[in-house]
Amino acid sequence: MIKVTCGNNVKRNTVIVPADTTLREVLEDEGIDYSRGTVNLDGSSLAPGDIDKSFDELGVKEKCFLLSVVKADNA
Repeated sequence: MIKVTCGNNVKRNTVIVPADTTLREVLEDEGIDYSRGTVNLDGSSLAPGDIDKSFDELGVKEKCFLLSVVKADNA
């Protein structure tokens, strides 16, 4: 089981999920719109295709931060 702190710029929630759960499943279950920002796993941006990998495939063993961050540029 993995303790995942999942969220965006505004909200964060901690959930416990099986290691074979994909990142996309957690984001969707928590209602996080990952299409509008950069998705980070423990501070590192995901590579193409990583969102459909499980936590186990990405080497997460106990806990992690899964955040979708929207960067607001000032004009």
